[in-house]
Amino acid sequence: MKITFLGTGTSQGIPIIGSNHPVCLSKNPKDKRLRVSILVEWGNYTYVVDCGPDFRYQMLRANCKRIDGILFTHEHSDHVLGLDDIRPFYFRQGDVPIYAHKRVLKEIKKRFSYFFVTENKYPGAPAVIENRIKNKPFLLHGLTVVPIKGKHAELSVFGFRFKDFAYLTDMKTVKNKEVEKLKGVKVLVVNALRITPHRSHFNLEEALQFIERVNPEKAYLTHISHLLGFHDEVQELLPDNVFLAYDELQITV
Repeated sequence: MKITFLGTGTSQGIPIIGSNHPVCLSKNPKDKRLRVSILVEWGNYTYVVDCGPDFRYQMLRANCKRIDGILFTHEHSDHVLGLDDIRPFYFRQGDVPIYAHKRVLKEIKKRFSYFFVTENKYPGAPAVIENRIKNKPFLLHGLTVVPIKGKHAELSVFGFRFKDFAYLTDMKTVKNKEVEKLKGVKVLVVNALRITPHRSHFNLEEALQFIERVNPEKAYLTHISHLLGFHDEVQELLPDNVFLAYDELQITV
């Protein structure tokens, strides 16, 4: 299984528009972060987790010519707002499958209502196949995907486990019974927004504590803001098996 980090930044990305913060002015490519998303590939199948406002450029940059579907962690704009840019896939492949909690599907239908028109639909509008997921395993082409439920402040969000790989973002609290679903993963990806505490995201300390609870072989940090610091400086402070993810990083699990 190959995972490509399409974006590793928080909702504003890095650099932030108009910011003079030193990290936003960094010349290091690893300090430039699009909105958070990953590409997961196994066999002949390709899935995206989340589809934010940078989706079009992320697909071009990854030279991605086909997707078999999109999994959504939750409905915030930095995770769904690029959905209109599935049009090239739709024109080539037909309706694009999407997988999400019923609340997230409802929000997508509200924001992209023109996808779902049945009469006089604009011919350039794409269409999707809705797949409602609950907090129980489901199959994608024979591969079992295990949702991991957490809280983003008060909002329920899903992470996903694909065999020995798990991807969690926008988490602040995760109950023990959900952590148990992660036992035995070899590679864990989890959000680490900044150094100081935040009401709806793990900060760095909380992310490292969570990694210790799960105890994977390797862990990667994502959904990073400029307030975490410079990539290279932060990496030097991390445990030997924990790494800052960066845009276009590819790993094999």
